[in-house]
Amino acid sequence: MAAKKKVDASPADTSSKERARTASQRGGRATRSRVTTRTSTPQAQEVPDQAQQPQTPPEPQRPQSQHPQQTQQGQARARGQQDQQDGAVQPSDQQQPVPPFPAQHQDRPGIEAQIEPRPEYSAPTYAAAGKLQGKVALITGGDSGIGRAVAVLYAREGADVSIVYLPQEQVDAEETRSAVEAEGRRALLIPGDVTDPQFCRDAVEQSVRELGKLDILVNNAAYQQSQESLEDVSEEQWDRTFRTNIYGYFYMAKAALPHLKQGSAIVNCGSITGLQGSKSLLDYSATKGAINAFTKSLAQNLVEREIRVNCVAPGPVWTPLNIADKPPEKAGKHGQDVPMKRPAQPEEVAPAFVFFASEADSSYITGEVLTLLGGETTAA
Repeated sequence: MAAKKKVDASPADTSSKERARTASQRGGRATRSRVTTRTSTPQAQEVPDQAQQPQTPPEPQRPQSQHPQQTQQGQARARGQQDQQDGAVQPSDQQQPVPPFPAQHQDRPGIEAQIEPRPEYSAPTYAAAGKLQGKVALITGGDSGIGRAVAVLYAREGADVSIVYLPQEQVDAEETRSAVEAEGRRALLIPGDVTDPQFCRDAVEQSVRELGKLDILVNNAAYQQSQESLEDVSEEQWDRTFRTNIYGYFYMAKAALPHLKQGSAIVNCGSITGLQGSKSLLDYSATKGAINAFTKSLAQNLVEREIRVNCVAPGPVWTPLNIADKPPEKAGKHGQDVPMKRPAQPEEVAPAFVFFASEADSSYITGEVLTLLGGETTAA
């Protein structure tokens, strides 16, 4: 019995010693690995044991905007992206401002920096997928409103952006440039008036010269002036509206075309008024209807060259265009008559422009007019 007890104890002692020796060896390897990591250059580091977690390199820091509003929206975007990764935030969770807003009015063209509440353009729930990586876009009216939000999302998707705007809108253009640069892309500011065909040609050439090429043209600049009757619309107003809203689209497209290649895109900004009309926007509605026809005709003209042409036609959007056109009380109620009871924010419209610019999303789509109407369905 004594011998049997001795035999039973021996494997247990041996197993205990083996476990101790193995633990000691592992501890030694872990210690050596930690020492090597602290004292060696990154190229000389040992490959870590499988038990160790691989180290993720820090993400490069993007330049930060100095404008207070852009800083707040950049922080909101960062929070939204993190929450989205955690599965905590969906787009429907994001609350958008609902009228009535403070009564307000500005002289044309209107400055976004002075609007209350500020239009939302940073799209914190929008996660990029590299859809426009390495592309270059030129956006007219890109300083504010829809144009600014489009510039930000194009940059987030990997594009460099040229922004055309009126000289009076310089403060807004500077904020847009900061927002684009905060996404890690280049922004080129080109002040001028799209009613001048020579300026349009010069703007395209400057953009190509400084950013290297042109892949996407967004025609977005617009002029709007409400009048109660046809007799109140002067010849000067009619001419200015058409020269901005449709001549400008023609001038820019013609100037851009020699630089566009297979897979390039032209995205025009229309309006629900171009489909339904508006009794107080006679000239503006007429130009927006013309944009729809221009879009479909140019799409047919360029389809064999594999250049896509499409149009986004929103309903009411919270932008300087409407603040500068309406009297204070009406401006504060802008958009409350649609089923969603509020205007769209620019960041809600901009993804449609990404869709039409992206070959991954819309390579088989050209000549379309996409309506974004806050619940209205009759024009869709």
